[in-house]
Amino acid sequence: MHIQDLTFARRFDGISGSAIREIFKMIAKPGMISFAGGNPSPAALPNDELAPIARSVLENDGKRILQYGATEGYPPFLESLRAYIQSSLGVSPEAILPVTGSTQAMDLLCKALIDPGDTILVEDPSFLGNLQCMRLYQANLVPVKSDAQGLDLEDLEEKMKRFHPKMLYVIPTFQNPTGKTLPLERRKPIAELAEKYGVVVAEDDPYRDLRYDGTALPTIQSMDTSGFVVYLGSFSKVISPGMRVGYIAGNSGIIRKCTLGKQSSDLHTANLTQAIVDAYLRNDQLIPHIRTICLGYAEQMHAMLDDLRSFPEGTRFTVPEGGLFIWVELPEGIDTKPLLEKAVERHVAYVPGTHFYALGGHENTLRLNFSNASIPQIHEGMDVLRSLFQETLAL
Repeated sequence: MHIQDLTFARRFDGISGSAIREIFKMIAKPGMISFAGGNPSPAALPNDELAPIARSVLENDGKRILQYGATEGYPPFLESLRAYIQSSLGVSPEAILPVTGSTQAMDLLCKALIDPGDTILVEDPSFLGNLQCMRLYQANLVPVKSDAQGLDLEDLEEKMKRFHPKMLYVIPTFQNPTGKTLPLERRKPIAELAEKYGVVVAEDDPYRDLRYDGTALPTIQSMDTSGFVVYLGSFSKVISPGMRVGYIAGNSGIIRKCTLGKQSSDLHTANLTQAIVDAYLRNDQLIPHIRTICLGYAEQMHAMLDDLRSFPEGTRFTVPEGGLFIWVELPEGIDTKPLLEKAVERHVAYVPGTHFYALGGHENTLRLNFSNASIPQIHEGMDVLRSLFQETLAL
């Protein structure tokens, strides 16, 4: 037998990898202006603040930090994390589990809840990384219609009745990829529908604190009275993605199953990074840091929005109040997937929108990220894309 004849698990059938990760391979060349990822700005990474914290926590509690830890989390971090959740989100969940980025939270939820063939309802479009996670657990993904404000509640209830889903996955605030925010009047009904139909809601909220305009809204979980809403949070976008510290909070029974699943995954999230985030919270450094980075992000977002207003006639785009992404719908007839290669040849990258749809299609859409480019780079890159799309329409 040859290694080429090796049979892989059927769960990998149809899994081609993250489109964004594949695009990163294309854009490694110097001088590339990337609107493709979701990385925080280098200026937003507080390395100067974290360096003395790392030394301090190792000096003060190094023996415990450098040893194996509890799957349930580093005890001081659990304490400061619960206080942060209560003050920031206005909820006191039954149980909290620190995880290795909120990406792991979704993986653990699927591990705990999803059998092959179970249905998961997803926004249309939705975050492609977690769509891939759901597919690896062999879920049946059913998209729910969205309008200018997010999930269509009428279609959501119809899909719950029709498909009897195990889970609903939703990003309610500055959604990835569209940047939309679900309005207050749609949040409580989602919690009520979850209880009515027995559907677990995975409320993924990593961008919540990156608000530049408007007023903060309560979480869906804060309106939940049944325990069906599970909250996925992360410090990746507001402190550091490289430290991989997130959390999942909600019903103790669900969190217990996720904890058991984590034991066979990575045993526990790194004690050192939990300890660093713990100290950052206790030192009251997070909120001032968020205020500072939001000022820069707001300028970058509005610079990109200003450039979009001169794109070809018929172009539509979202106007987010925060987050890291703007969603663009070009005139019919443009396919952004093959055009990506031409854009990269001109040293600009984006993500074709079709990758974010569970059933594909919508080839005239794209996602733009503004956080990882300077304002001069934004203007330069958007000029390139404007010219490219104008040329394509003129053919």
